[in-house]
Amino acid sequence: MNDFTVNIEKQLSRLGRDLQEFVERIVPVQDTEGDFSPSCDIVESDAEFRILMDLPGLSKKDIQISLKDHVLRISGERIFKLEENEKLKRNERKSGAFSRSFAIPEYIDTTETSASFRNGVLIVKMPKSDNSEDAQSIPIQ
Repeated sequence: MNDFTVNIEKQLSRLGRDLQEFVERIVPVQDTEGDFSPSCDIVESDAEFRILMDLPGLSKKDIQISLKDHVLRISGERIFKLEENEKLKRNERKSGAFSRSFAIPEYIDTTETSASFRNGVLIVKMPKSDNSEDAQSIPIQ
């Protein structure tokens, strides 16, 4: 690839991020009672994209990750239960169902996408490539 092509790809990637941020500001995530939207970071290097999502209190089995038509979807549910003799005095931690979707660039190798979950942080790694095959489900390691 020449410098012109790389520059165009960077500009298109930045435009995609700006459009996604704009849409999220105009059409906010519906925050129904009890549901939450976990915080995440998206990191790009020359070799890959990484999504880091804070999911404290969840286990691997509580999280589902799917990838279809270059849209990565992370969903799950955090359940908070009181014992029979307990009363909630303060409730600041959000619980309930969540779902986050991310548009994935065409130059991501979806067949090599991987996920790991440690210390309450989900990390999804998506290497860059010319391969454009779609993976259906991503196991968490």
